[in-house]
Amino acid sequence: MRKKVVLITGASSGMGEATAIRLNKAGYIVYASARRIERMKHLEEQGIHILKMDVTDDVSMVQAIETITNEQGNIDIIVNNAGYGSYGALEDVPMSEAKYQFEVNLFGMARLTQLVLPYMRKNHFGKIVNISSIGGKIYEPLGSWYHSSKYAVEGLSDCLRLEVKDFGIDVIVIEPGGIKTEWGGIAGDNLLKISGNTAYGELAKKYRNFFKDGTGGSEPDLIAKIIEKSISVKRPKTRYAAGFGAKPFLLIRKILSDRLYDRFWMFVVNTIAKNAKSK
Repeated sequence: MRKKVVLITGASSGMGEATAIRLNKAGYIVYASARRIERMKHLEEQGIHILKMDVTDDVSMVQAIETITNEQGNIDIIVNNAGYGSYGALEDVPMSEAKYQFEVNLFGMARLTQLVLPYMRKNHFGKIVNISSIGGKIYEPLGSWYHSSKYAVEGLSDCLRLEVKDFGIDVIVIEPGGIKTEWGGIAGDNLLKISGNTAYGELAKKYRNFFKDGTGGSEPDLIAKIIEKSISVKRPKTRYAAGFGAKPFLLIRKILSDRLYDRFWMFVVNTIAKNAKSK
């Protein structure tokens, strides 16, 4: 039986790295891509193919797909994992940063999917795994651009699922909660840079305590396990939520009205800020 070919974006660390390692061990032909190829040498040593690719650079995406299809003849599975969180008050965030957030989290994902779909349609098989977030279903202060990008990922995925169903292609959304990666520390530091000394400074300093510096949450391999499961079953779920706080937060958002959820979230922020001061 032919081994399935997988392309993973954002594979230099965190969930992308864990997924590349897990799928390689499971017998998939794995191509791990990221901007920082030097951070993936250890993956190459394990037999994983590494590619330098930037999801905001169309040329690099086209070249990556050409490399994979020239070497393997096709692409069976894509894991759209590349992304980051841009935080700051809407009033403070430059529009250039807002546009870049969407370039990375949404448009890069969409463009790469465009490039792989012809191969999947030809084979009447494909798995498109889009890494969203519980942030695509809930909201929080100072995260308007991040959350709107993830809400957009959810909508894009739903529409795409209907479009490609008749071609034997599945679209799977993964909604991680808190995961132990460098994501939180970077997002928190950038929040203070953007809004720490503005009219929103007090809120920004309180909210910085909510972010973990790579030490809080579930292990990245938890998400990797779910991705492996989702691509191995004949009829995957449309969505998988996992990771620290994922299911409780989604449930709370589902049962509370907007106003009650607003109050709940600010209670969480203020409580964390008080606890941080007392330490």
